[in-house]
Amino acid sequence: MRNIKLVLEYDGTAYCGFQRQDGLPTIQAELERAVAVITKSPANVIGAGRTDAGVHARGQVVNFRTGARMPTEKFVPALNSVLPADIRVLNAEEAPWEFHARYDARSKTYEYTIDTRPVPSVFLRNYAHHVPFALDLAAMREGCGHIVGRHDFRSFAASGGGAKTFTREVRRCALEAEEGLVRITVEADGFLYNMVRIIVGTLILVGTGKLKPEDVARIRDAHDRRLAGPTAPAKGLCLVRVDYGDHGAMDYGVHS
Repeated sequence: MRNIKLVLEYDGTAYCGFQRQDGLPTIQAELERAVAVITKSPANVIGAGRTDAGVHARGQVVNFRTGARMPTEKFVPALNSVLPADIRVLNAEEAPWEFHARYDARSKTYEYTIDTRPVPSVFLRNYAHHVPFALDLAAMREGCGHIVGRHDFRSFAASGGGAKTFTREVRRCALEAEEGLVRITVEADGFLYNMVRIIVGTLILVGTGKLKPEDVARIRDAHDRRLAGPTAPAKGLCLVRVDYGDHGAMDYGVHS
């Protein structure tokens, strides 16, 4: 038996998230179907991040165990030949038997895209949240600073996530803007249910002047979801990187 690690990208528009759900289209189900086809044997595909419905990925990492003798370099073309066009395997390698894509991850990085142009791009309609007015980017950047650090983030967690603890370490929360597109990047050792989307929704309120930058810290420390902003739409969110420390980072995606 072997443990195969894959890096993949996908357009999550047509899927009900990563995790397998009976009778519903998911990334995990498509991957397991493809693995079964090329290895002639069923396999359980484990994902680093269980992205929600409509969320995309440029650097998702998965692993599965198989007895197939296929050379490692053949997995990429073989899987892509049977996967739908909106899921692509970018890299395959043989991992140590104990490697687990989810539990061994040291950090994950998500990117959220906001389109602030008066008329949204047709080509970004599935990949960016349209906010049709200018945002105060300096205020939003100041708000980002209150997200960084080790905190109890329950104010930025949706119910139903099943987390045992709400404490996470956010290592980076940065904002970049170019030609009307605003990108918020958040890197953390782990994420709560809808955490990035709620952070983004709160920062948009800062950008519109409905909240002050220092309100982000007040909301964070109140441990009350009702005080934070709305959950930003899933389509603007993308998993761009999973880092495994000594194992190296898995980041093969190219933003387009």
